Amino acid sequence: MYALFCNFYLKFARHSYEYQKKMRLFKKLDIFILKAYSLLFVGTFFICLFIFMMQFMWLHIDKLVGKGLSIDVLAQFFFYASLTLIPMSLPLSILLASLITFGNFGERFELLSMKAAGISLIRVFQPTAILVVLLSLGSFYFQNVTSPNATKKLAAMLYSLKQKSPELEIPEGIFYNEIPGYNLFVEKKNKDTGMLYGVMIYNNTNSYEDTQIVLADSALLQSTADKQHLLLTLYQGERFQNMKGQSSVLSNTSIPYMRETFIEETDLIAFDANFKTMDASRLNANAQTKNIIQIKSDIDSITAMKDSVGRAAYQEAQRSFMNKATSVSSKDSVRVQAAKSIPFDKLFAKLESEDQQRVIQTAAYKGANAISDYEFRKYATNDINRALRLHWVEYNKKMTLSLACLIFFFIGAPLGAIIRKGGLGVPVVVSVAIFIFYYIINVSGEKMAKSGEWNVVFGIWMSSMILIPIGAFLTYKANKDSVVFNFEAYQAFFKKLLGLRTSRHISRKEVIIDDPDYPEVKQQIQELIGQCQDYSSKNRLRLAPNYFKLFFTYQTDHKMIEVCNRLEELVVILSNSRDAAILEYINKLPIMAPHAHTRPFEHKKFNQLLGIFIPAGLFFFFRIWFYRLRLYKDLNNIQNYGEKIIQRIENIITT
Repeated sequence: MYALFCNFYLKFARHSYEYQKKMRLFKKLDIFILKAYSLLFVGTFFICLFIFMMQFMWLHIDKLVGKGLSIDVLAQFFFYASLTLIPMSLPLSILLASLITFGNFGERFELLSMKAAGISLIRVFQPTAILVVLLSLGSFYFQNVTSPNATKKLAAMLYSLKQKSPELEIPEGIFYNEIPGYNLFVEKKNKDTGMLYGVMIYNNTNSYEDTQIVLADSALLQSTADKQHLLLTLYQGERFQNMKGQSSVLSNTSIPYMRETFIEETDLIAFDANFKTMDASRLNANAQTKNIIQIKSDIDSITAMKDSVGRAAYQEAQRSFMNKATSVSSKDSVRVQAAKSIPFDKLFAKLESEDQQRVIQTAAYKGANAISDYEFRKYATNDINRALRLHWVEYNKKMTLSLACLIFFFIGAPLGAIIRKGGLGVPVVVSVAIFIFYYIINVSGEKMAKSGEWNVVFGIWMSSMILIPIGAFLTYKANKDSVVFNFEAYQAFFKKLLGLRTSRHISRKEVIIDDPDYPEVKQQIQELIGQCQDYSSKNRLRLAPNYFKLFFTYQTDHKMIEVCNRLEELVVILSNSRDAAILEYINKLPIMAPHAHTRPFEHKKFNQLLGIFIPAGLFFFFRIWFYRLRLYKDLNNIQNYGEKIIQRIENIITT
């Protein structure tokens, strides 16, 4: 009993020691992997954030240049812009860091050493996967708490920047009303000199009854030095203005007005052009400035509003129908029922021409009223539906951008383990290509969802639905050590698909122990030539194959298998020859496929299915015919080069 207890204790102690040793190894390995990944992640994150900042600045550079902004205003602008770009920068930085980290492990054979120690690839991914899960949760928290406020502040600053120097913001071809009391229309603008051409101005600073209309050939709008006024210089124009107190607008008498022609005139417009940030609370209705709880609450409110508008329209239509129905008397109802059995065209033809015209005008008037009524309702419901879609888009985006961090890790880490290339070369190219693919799908889906062409959930989640299977496939292949990017395997597959073959490349050996038995080889070549001649004469390879036999009654071509085996045996024997001519001849012998001319697939049912499906069957029928013609040429080449080899062997034997 004591011996059994000691034996059990020793086994337990040994297993405990091995377990502790293994745990220490895993802890050291986890720290090593996390340290390598974290350093790269921090570096790639700031690089990606910088790239997105440059792209954002390129879009809004016109709002910053020439505005005389102070350093603190620019610092706030860049700070809020960087906060809004962090959720988009995280997935790309995780993808790039994963590719570089595990590519470095593969290139330095560290990944191979881990696998040799019995550690699976999934276990190697575990510490970084836990870190990425935490980053995904942090991304969701950031989008839900910090990003809405930053978006609100940034939108307020962008709007305020537009107001900073209005002379730079005036568009061409549309009315500009950002200057209080003025509506300004410009046909053309010279961005270099600031000159405005084809100017029309509506001045409503006093009242709408005293509106001034100014038409000018050109104008120049500038801010004063104190930024409290705008200096508007007009050239070659006219000014029109109603005269105050002369007549009532509702009277039938003519209204006197003032008309003034000028060559050059300067107006001073009160306008505070100093930078003042707009109150951000005015943007609270924007879906991008809300968190998940606020979005869900507003979705319920908008849905309730949409339902109430729909019910009101339904009740109004129902009420209108009932009023029309009750307005018909009993005698009139008998007439209506009688009229229903008579075609409208016959009733209309019996009316006088004046009555017909009156009926047409009445119907057109009612139709126009109905159209205008439904158009008005359409605009109202479209605004409600768009607001609802925008809220659902932002609700789902907070989840998809967080999930993208995890998806990109399970794409980047397996790719790095498969490619086994570190540094900033191949990983950068691959990661940028993958992210561009994701970005195009994501932006397209979001645009379709906002416009209502696609369902919101489908449009926002489409990129994730496409990338999740790709990540799962790459993780599975990397864990199984599959050569996904073995280009030689793909090259061989497409060569086989297109019927292309490689040629022989047999060179002279440096050391040859035994020379070929040339008399025996000569006899074998003669037998092979006889088999090729016999096979060509019996099978008539130049003719088209029998469609029914090809797909439904397949039999193995044992004779061709024997010819191919004997040919390869002779090639192996003659590869030991010292004669350069013989080596040249065997390099010209074809590499033959013994089954290519007999059937499309190995499986009998696949062939029968192709034979039934005629379009696909015809493709493979002509493909098999091509292989038969190629086999006919191969057999002729074997005969020609076989005879040349025999002649060369006879010369070697005689000498």
